[in-house]
This record gives sequence, structure tokens and C-alpha cells, in this order.
Amino acid sequence: MDKELFDIAKTNAKKIHVTGKLHDIKVGMKEISLQNGESVTVYDTTGPYTETEFTADIKTGIPKIRKPWIDARLQKEGEIKTQLWYARHGIITPEMEYVAIRENQGATEGNLITPEMVREEIAAGRAIIPANCKHPEAEPMIIGSKFLVKINANIGNSALGSSIEEEVEKALWAIKWGADTVMDLSTGTSIHETREAILRNIPVPVGTVPMYQALEKVKGNVAKLSWEVYKETLIEQCEQGVDYFTIHAGILKKHVPLAVKRVTGIVSRGGSIMAKWMSIHNEENFLYTHFEEICELMKKYDIAFSLGDGLRPGSLADANDDAQFGELETLGELARIAWKHDVQVIIEGPGHVPMHKIKENMDKQIEWCQGAPFYTLGPLVSDIGAGYDHITSAIGAAMIAWYGTAMLCYVTTKEHLSLPNKDDVREGVVTYKLAAHAADIAKGHPGAAYRDLQMSRARYDFRWRDQFNLSLDPERAQRFHFEMIKDVGRDNEFCAMCGPNFCAMRITKSID
Repeated sequence: MDKELFDIAKTNAKKIHVTGKLHDIKVGMKEISLQNGESVTVYDTTGPYTETEFTADIKTGIPKIRKPWIDARLQKEGEIKTQLWYARHGIITPEMEYVAIRENQGATEGNLITPEMVREEIAAGRAIIPANCKHPEAEPMIIGSKFLVKINANIGNSALGSSIEEEVEKALWAIKWGADTVMDLSTGTSIHETREAILRNIPVPVGTVPMYQALEKVKGNVAKLSWEVYKETLIEQCEQGVDYFTIHAGILKKHVPLAVKRVTGIVSRGGSIMAKWMSIHNEENFLYTHFEEICELMKKYDIAFSLGDGLRPGSLADANDDAQFGELETLGELARIAWKHDVQVIIEGPGHVPMHKIKENMDKQIEWCQGAPFYTLGPLVSDIGAGYDHITSAIGAAMIAWYGTAMLCYVTTKEHLSLPNKDDVREGVVTYKLAAHAADIAKGHPGAAYRDLQMSRARYDFRWRDQFNLSLDPERAQRFHFEMIKDVGRDNEFCAMCGPNFCAMRITKSID
């Protein structure tokens, strides 16, 4: 991109820090200064990184923002307590105040998010703050239906390629464009080292699927998997600092016959591995039978469950079937067990679901899982979007987020096809930020519509720099605008679509 064009957008946005009232905290936000003298404050996922310094030092890592809070609690209580434990005991932690400030996005009136509201939602199990005590680099964020819809970006190497440096770069690239969490789904070599580099350099929560590394430890032989191998892997990842685990404890022996008859069978990697293990050994899922032991382990670090949907539908034909909903009922049972141990929980959801069946998923999840935050992959509303599945899934994602889903797992252009590269990650994240933002507006979240109002005003005033900066991808917006209009230095009262004589807004302004 032409450097002059890039400078137009980047010079009008800066980092600001909002101080807390209950705790000694400074919450990082982004302030967009407009050409009319006004400003817009927006949520910022980039932590200590800036536009001019957006590369990681893999060996050094980033500041440990939460370390003083963790140390103070350890000194006072002698052990780690979970955010759920504090919330149930009426205590507002620094993390709770931090997320309340972030959520309001600078809004000072209306239905504002308060630290007490955050505490109440966590205590009720309707929201979580994923924050492993071993990952102090992560800035606190909240996942819950009453808060901004969050998005997760999946990264990770595979047996076919990618390096540690490439995966860290992809993670940074994801948070640059607005990813709220990152999941490291590495399945190839150097899994431990890749995860370590990501954790030490990423200011957002990091999730994993421990089953992937456990399977690598037995060289891909499902028959040799065991609770002992899995537990060893779980402890390893707890100690590194993973903030939430996808654990496929809800797929049971009785569900497998229902799934193998499907059009696309079992499409979850973790779900298929667990189903195969149960078939080989004719035993119940060891993640289910050892679930309370897993709870006690995760409690020691304040790690959250992302209860995996191992039987999510992989095609429209399989949506809302007995296998999917049978597992969902089990996930509700497991959520109640986790809460008994003061462990935070989110529930994973589909998958491929046609538009007319989406609401039923949300309704059943709320009922069976007692309002625990829902975390969905899409859902994809069509099976024929190969190469465009970021769009087929974003349609479903916007709908289910409006109905109440708390976090969306992004889908890239290469879903079903290949490992995504940096450009795919960028397009996937921005597409999903749009879906999440559309839902936030529909839900009436504080400050959500204000940015759109300012964008509309900037359009009518032909303030192009403001239009670029208020968009989710300023670089692409300005590049598209100036592809045919070469006068970079001024705000033209038209775009290349209409030209100077057919601009409707320009004509409207001339009406007496």
C-alpha cells in the first residue's frame, strides 16, 4: 500500500487509558479523533502493541499486566480463587472493573455496564472472565450475552506446515483486526513451543483443545490414548497459562450410533477421536467419567471450560438432530457440575444449521444449560459456500448472536479447504467483527450504534479520513476509495461510484 494512504488512517487513532475507581487499574482503549473535532472511543484488543510497533519479541514477551493483582490475592488468601468464587462471595475483582470499563466504550449515559453487573452475571454463570493465573499477560475480557459479542480466531500449525514464528505472527495479526480470544489448535510438531510463544506475546485469552496434543503424544494412535496421557497434557497446558480448554466430555457412548448414521458423521476432530476411543475400548468417555477431577485441576488455575460440541452438525441435513441435542443436554449437566466446583463455563455450539433452525439451538441451549454463555462456530447457513464460507457462516453468526450467543468462532475463506494464511485470518476476523457488531446494535449495547452514527455523519459531510478510521479495516477502505480518485490530499465531495455530477448526497445538499 502507498505509504501516504496508510498515514491518512493511522494518524487519527491513538491509544488512551481509562483509570478505575475501585482498583488501581488502567484500561487500554482506542480513541478515534474526527475531523469535526469530536472523538469516538472504541474497544481495543491490541494490548501494548501500536501501529508502528506490531511485531513480537518471542523471547522477551509482553508486560504481565495482571501479575500485581494475582500476587496480592496469593499473599492475602494463599491460593488461587476463581472469578466465579469471588463473584459468588460478593467481591468485585480488578478484572471485573476492568471489563466493565472496556465494555462501555466511552459511553457515559444510557444502560451502562457496571462492575456490580459484571459480578452478578459471573455469579449466575451467565458470563465468564477467562484468566489463568499463569497467563498474566492477558488483559481481562468478558464473555456473556449481556456484553459485547466477542469473536475467537483459530490459529495453529499442522503436520503439513507453518512455523512458530508464523503462528505468533498470525495471532498478532488476528488481534490487530479485533480478535477477542485466540485458540491455538496446533496438531503438528513443536506444539508446546508454539503455544508458549503465543501465550507470552498475546494480550488476549488463549484457548486450546488438549486432546490434540494428547493424541500427538501417542503418535496418533487413538487406541493408546488414556486418561493418564490426557491428564499429563492438561497439567502441562495449565502450567503454561492456557485460559480456557475445549473439552469434549459431553459425547457419550449412547450418542455415537446416532452420529455415525449422519450424512457427514462426526466433523469435530475432538469428537471423532473420543468416539473412536469409546468404540475401540467399549468404555465410557474418560473425560466424562473423570470430569470432577478435571474441575478440581482447572479450579487451581482459574481456567474456564469451553465444553466442546463433539457432535456439532457438519451439514444442513444433520442440523438439530438427536445426536447434537443429546450431547447438548449432557453439556448442561456438566456445566452444573463445574459450577459446583466454582469453575467458569461456556458451551460450544454448531456448526451447519439452516436459518430457520438457528433459534431453536439458542432456545434449547439457554434452557438446558441455564444461560451459560454460548460459543458458536457460525453457524453456516449453507453447505455450498466453499471459498466463501466466511460469508455463509457470518450470516448465521449475526443471527444467533442477536438471539443471545456470547462469542463467535470465526470462519475463514479456507474453511473446509486449507490452512488459513495471514490474509485469510484478516478477512475472517473483520467479517466476524461485522457480524458481532450488527448483533450488538440489535441488542442495544451501550455505545454500539454511536460509531455507526458518526460514520453516517462523516459520509454526509464527505469526511473521507473519518470514514476510513471509523471502519473496521481502514487500510482497505482508503485503498478502495483512492483506486480511481488520485487526489489523495483533499476530501472530494464524491466517490468514484457516482462521480461529481451524480452524487445523491451532494445533490440533496443543493436542494433549497
